[in-house]
Amino acid sequence: MNVHLKQMLARAEKWSDADQEELAQIALEIESRRRGVHHATPDELKAIDEALAAVANGDIATDAETEAVFAKFRRA
Repeated sequence: MNVHLKQMLARAEKWSDADQEELAQIALEIESRRRGVHHATPDELKAIDEALAAVANGDIATDAETEAVFAKFRRA
């Protein structure tokens, strides 16, 4: 293990639980990127659930609305 990482982890032991959890999440993101596998964070899972609920409720743009937005940016 890299000496800088060892030193950082030793200091991180004194961090709050929330900060340690954030560091763990960042490490998991790096690991996932290296393996080509993504593990969604709790915030990402919440956003996915909200989007699925919106679709289930019919709260989505029509094809015409979507095309209008794309057309606007194609002109820019």
